[in-house]
Formats: sequence, C-alpha cells, structure tokens
Amino acid sequence: MAGTRARRRAERRERRRAVRRNAMAVAASAVVVVGTVSGMMSAVGDRSARGSETPEVALATPSFVPLPGIPAPAATPSHPAPEPSAASSAASASPARLVPSPGSAPAPSVASAPPPAARTAKPAARTEPAAGPLYRHPESQVLDWVGAHRDDPRRPLIESRIAARPAAVWFASYNPGTVTREVREVTAGAAAAGRVPVLVPYAIPDRDCGGASQGGAPDTAAYDGWIRDFAAGLGDGPAIVILEPDSVALSDCLDGPARAARYASLARAGRTIHAAAPGAKVYFDAGHSGWHAAPKQAALLRAAGAAESGDGIFTNVSNFHRTADEAAYARRVLGALGGPARLGAVIDTSRNGNGAPPDGEWCDPAGRALGRAPTTDTGEARIDAYLWVKLPGEADGCAGAAGSFTPEYAYALAKG
Repeated sequence: MAGTRARRRAERRERRRAVRRNAMAVAASAVVVVGTVSGMMSAVGDRSARGSETPEVALATPSFVPLPGIPAPAATPSHPAPEPSAASSAASASPARLVPSPGSAPAPSVASAPPPAARTAKPAARTEPAAGPLYRHPESQVLDWVGAHRDDPRRPLIESRIAARPAAVWFASYNPGTVTREVREVTAGAAAAGRVPVLVPYAIPDRDCGGASQGGAPDTAAYDGWIRDFAAGLGDGPAIVILEPDSVALSDCLDGPARAARYASLARAGRTIHAAAPGAKVYFDAGHSGWHAAPKQAALLRAAGAAESGDGIFTNVSNFHRTADEAAYARRVLGALGGPARLGAVIDTSRNGNGAPPDGEWCDPAGRALGRAPTTDTGEARIDAYLWVKLPGEADGCAGAAGSFTPEYAYALAKG
C-alpha cells in the first residue's frame, strides 16, 4: 500500500511538471487565466467566521492542461473599464484546468436539436438559494506550494488566508467523453464532506471572441451535448453553477445571428442543468459594476433567458470592485431584468478587499487585497453568496505566467 501511494505521488508530480512546462508556452502572451482556482472549495464564512476546516475527502482528479489567458475586450461606449473576467487557472493537478491542448480543437459536430428535456425543463421554484458550508477541493497549486515550502516565512499567512479557503472548480475543456466523470468526482467529494461545490462550465462556442482564451465547443449543438454531459455529473445534491463567465457581458463582439445562437444555447444550458440536477442553482454572467450599465446588462441577460432558465446572476469574476458596489449593481441589474423575485446574485470577492485600481488596471495590479471569505450567509438582500471564483495568487499574466501560482503576489494579497 505504501509503495502504491508513493508511486501515485511520483506520477502526480510528473504530471504537474509536464503541465507547468505546457503552461509557460500557453501563457506566453496571456493576460489572465480563465478558469480559476485550483479546485478548492470548503466552507469559510466571512472574515469573522473562519472556523471551517478542510474536508478529509480526497478523490482521484482527472488530467488537465493550463487554461489560456483572457485579454481585455475591445472598448465600447458602455464599457468604460474593459476588463473581462480574468479567472485564473493553472498548472496544478485539479479538475479546474480541464481544457484542450492548443491546436487540438475537435472537429465540429453535426447540428442537432436539443433533446426534449433541454427544451422544456424549467428551473424549479426556488425559495432559498443553495446554503451551507462551501467545498474546498483537496488539490490546488497553492496547496502544492504550501506542501513544498513548509519553511518559507510566507507559508503560514498564505496557507491560512488562501489555501484554507473554498474556491470554484472550472471545467474549461470541450471533453464530452470525460466531463461527466470529472464533474461527478467533484460533487461526490463535496457530498461526502457535507459541503456545497461551486462549478464553472466554460466551453461556450467562440469563447473569448477569438482572444487569448479562445476555444470551447465547436458549435452550439456540440455545446448542448457537452452541457448535458456536464449536468449528468452534478447529482441530486446542492451545487452552485457559474455559467460561462463573460458569455453575456462580452457578447457584443458577436454578430446578430451568432449572439442570438449563444443566448439560446445559454438558456438551454440553464434548463438542462435544472432538469438533471434539482439541487443546482445556475447563475448567469452579469459582468461587473465597472462594465455595462445595469439596464444594458439586464437587457442582455433577458435575451439570454436568465430570468426563465437561471436562478440569478454573478458579478465581479476575477475583478476587483468592492463588494458593496457589486451588491448595489447586482440589485440594479436584477431590478432592470424584472425577473421573478426568486432570482439572486453571487459576487466574486476573491481579490476585492481594496477595491479596483483607479486607473482600471486589471492584470495583477499592486495594492490589492483579499476580499470577504466565501460564504452562503451574506446577510444581504438578494445576494446569495460571496465566492472565490478566482484563486488569489494565481497570476493574471503580469506578476507571473498567466495561471501560475505566484507566492509573492499571493503574499501581498494576503497581507492586504
């Protein structure tokens, strides 16, 4: 048994070394990696409630490659500070980095109509958002670093303030043959620990509008099938699904037909997830308070079927805007959306402790700090959760290679 464990550890180290070599090539011109976090999630409340411990559940994690980076989108009159979601992703063994290798895009699939369930299933009436302690996946870049640097003087602060916190798990590879298993490994681990996982499907066609994070499914029919596979792994327990960061707020780059096809696909995705996983809450992309005005963002969300197919919206993914500003913005968007009262919002608070830089810098800007720790108990009307969708310390591409864990940056964030 000891020999088997040692052999598995050696194999994992070799895979990580190979991935890190790939990461340097993929991130050469990247600005921020999409796909945050390691695959960590656990429950830690806000700064006054830090008593959650790491669950002792360790499941085999699938292979992965580092995610590409996201550049700033083209500026538009309604986008004064054009920084899209810069979620991190990295070179550590975790389901968070499930993207195809560069140049390995699959051939487009033959278009087909979605199955009846995807067309007709509606989200169940929701009286309460997903509640409970959040799940921290047991493998991540920051945990790798902590384990390998026990004597580093920065280790205690990074370990207690970052590595111990819950964070989302990203699924950014178009991998219909394996995504169900990979999702199930995360949700099964969360269920065994009695915690709520946060999962991020990120494979929408024309992802990042041809930028550094381009990729995803080859067409909407293929995406429909991938989402069905993703949803099949969610199970019956509670889960929070952050559906396709930037897919709505960054859709202006698409022409009319392509934008309509994306919106229809997002609406189907929400219905598909609800039909397969009654405990899942699905949140649609609302950008952040420094991007589109609330009425415009609400109009985009309405076109994407967020009110009918979702449970609410998410804001500030990988950005720096203060929680109070994001909460106010989210309520304005929800009000303009005019959807049912059951709709709520979740906010990425991972790096917003000092707010956004005055010059709009978004690539590892100095002077930032950790925000409120992840929790589903916000005490705020219509704000369902504060989440860490971006894992602090995984670089946007300036403090280190995009998606790589950078201890200097992590330590600066942890110190605030």
